[in-house]
Amino acid sequence: MTVTKLAARRIEKPWGRRQLSPFFDDVPEGDEKIGEIWFETPDGHDAELLIKYLFTSERLSVQVHPDDDAARAAGYSRGKDEAWLVLAAEPHGTVGLGTVRPLSPEELREAAIDGSIEQLIDWKAVKAGDFIYSPAGTVHAIGAGVTIIEVQQNVDLTYRLYDYGRLRELHLEEGVAVSNAHPFFVSDERHDLSRGRTLLSSGGKFVVERWRTGARLHLRPPPQRPVWITVIDGRAGDARSGETLLVEGDADLEAVPGSDLLVSYPGGEVATILEF
Repeated sequence: MTVTKLAARRIEKPWGRRQLSPFFDDVPEGDEKIGEIWFETPDGHDAELLIKYLFTSERLSVQVHPDDDAARAAGYSRGKDEAWLVLAAEPHGTVGLGTVRPLSPEELREAAIDGSIEQLIDWKAVKAGDFIYSPAGTVHAIGAGVTIIEVQQNVDLTYRLYDYGRLRELHLEEGVAVSNAHPFFVSDERHDLSRGRTLLSSGGKFVVERWRTGARLHLRPPPQRPVWITVIDGRAGDARSGETLLVEGDADLEAVPGSDLLVSYPGGEVATILEF
């Protein structure tokens, strides 16, 4: 099919939340906290991108993802660049990106072992509407009280460097080997491509756009560049808020007035995917 509504899978995490509203139904008391909601193809095929929602009540582990070459050397199909659109953040909401000063591999390893990495991570305040593209190799974490839509290369490959004493596996040797432990500067390249169509990021492993529209959308994605449409608010086709569509060929979708859509597709260059 040209347009597929993706299946939502809830992932339990120790740092997750029970309060997921207004984006999803809350988790009943007594059930495990939900940290992530993944949008997957019904047939389970290896799509190039993965879209997920993240809900945090505690800090995530300090972690890093390998690039394509390092991931393939370890037996995986691709590395993991990722990008975050902040939907909501409590007043203390932060994300950790890079380190406050350059660290050698030996310094990074020792900081992960003795816990001083908590103070060496650059914790940046975030608010609703912020967008960050985090390339593979970036030492990072997400703080408590943040709700995010994450776009990532589709691979479940995370090297934990530090986990605040939680009893989960760490991956110090692998993680240190692929880490770029230096300050990270958030670049804001957003600009309008056309009325209601804003580019958030390009030049990495995928392009991310935000569309605010209420019209008939004539989608014409280039060959081998499918498009993921996540409905933040409103409706597009048969997808409502909190749902994601995968468009793999020419398609016409009706968006209700006031719709807010996050649009992602692989490749580092902006594509002409929308005809008016």
